[in-house]
Amino acid sequence: MNRRRFVSVSGAAAVALSGALPRTASAAPPARALMKLGCQSAPTNETHLRYLARYGVRNICGYPEIADGRLYATVDELKRLRDLAEKNGIAVDCIAPPFLESTHIDSERHPAIMLAQSPERDRDIEALQTLIRNCAAAGIPSIKYNMSILGVVRTGRVPGRGDASLSAWRLKDAHPNPPLTRAGRVDADMFWERIAYFLERIVPVAEEYKIRMACHPHDPGMPPEGYQGVVRVLGTVDGLKKFVAIKESPYHGLNFCQGTVSEMLADPGREIFDVIRYFGSRRKIFNVHFRNIRGHRDDFVEVFPDEGDIDFVKAIQVYKEVGYPYLLMPDHVPQAPGDPNGLQSFAFCYGYIRALIQAVDRMA
Repeated sequence: MNRRRFVSVSGAAAVALSGALPRTASAAPPARALMKLGCQSAPTNETHLRYLARYGVRNICGYPEIADGRLYATVDELKRLRDLAEKNGIAVDCIAPPFLESTHIDSERHPAIMLAQSPERDRDIEALQTLIRNCAAAGIPSIKYNMSILGVVRTGRVPGRGDASLSAWRLKDAHPNPPLTRAGRVDADMFWERIAYFLERIVPVAEEYKIRMACHPHDPGMPPEGYQGVVRVLGTVDGLKKFVAIKESPYHGLNFCQGTVSEMLADPGREIFDVIRYFGSRRKIFNVHFRNIRGHRDDFVEVFPDEGDIDFVKAIQVYKEVGYPYLLMPDHVPQAPGDPNGLQSFAFCYGYIRALIQAVDRMA
C-alpha cells in the first residue's frame, strides 16, 4: 500500500470503527494505543538483545538460562535475564518454560501433561507452579505455553516474493507419518480432560501470584475427525472460547496467534476482526503473534505482514478499539537463502509493526 492510500484508508477506517465524526478542536483527544512492539525470538543473549534494540524492540518474551535440567527457572536466573535485557533498554514482559512448547509429541522430552501420564504430569505441573511463583518474585508478569500434541503441522514451502520462501499447509496434500503418534488416539473428550486437569491446578496459582498464563492455539486447525489420531480442540474459535471459559480468571487467557486463528477461518480477511473483538473485549488476549496468511482453513501460506489477506491497518485499529495493552510480535517469518536465521525478515516485520502502532496512536 502506498503512503497516500495508507493515510486515506487509515483515516476512513478509524472513523468507521469509532462510529463517530472526525474529532473537532473541542473534543477530547483520542485514546492512546496501548500495545507494544515485541518479539519472542531466541536466544536472549547480549548479541540478540542488541539486535532487537537496534530495530526499536523494547519489550520481549525472553528465555532464561536454566541450569541442571530443571523445568523451571530460579528467581536468580530470572533476575539475571531481566537485568541483561534492561541493560539494553528492553523489558522482559513474558517468558516461556522449557516444556509445553509447540513440539511434536514424538520428539517432546517432557510429554507427561499432554499424555496424561501420572504421577509424572503432577511433577511437571508442580514445576510450572514453581515457575509462576518465581516469575512473581522476579517481576516478570506473564508466561506463554502450548497444550499441543502435534506441534506445528505443515506440508512444505512454496516460493514467495523475491528469493523468499513461504511455509504452507494444504490438507489435501498431507500424508500423516506416522499414522499415529505415541499418544495414540486422543478424541475431543480425552483432550479436554487433559486441559481441564492442567488448568484446575495452574490457574489458581497464577491468580494468587498475578501471573498471566497465555496459551497458544493449535496450529493449524484440523478436520473434526482429527489428524494422526488427534482431535485438535484448540483449532477452532469455538474451542478457544471453551478453553478460556473452563477456569474463569483474569490470569487465564490466550497467546493469541493471529496467524493461527486466521488459519481456522473460511474467510479470514472478513472474519478475523470479530474474533479479535470477542477475545480482546473480554481481556483474554495476553500476547499477539501478529502475522499474516494468504488463503483460508485447510489451504494457506504464511506471508509477510503487508501482503496477506488480513488488512493489518484494520487489525491494529481493532486491537486499539478493545484496549489491547500487550505485545504485538512477528512470528513464522518467510525464509531466504541469504538470511538463514530470519533476522532480515524479522527486521522488516519490526519496522512494519512499529509504524502501524505509531500511525494508529495518532488516529482519531
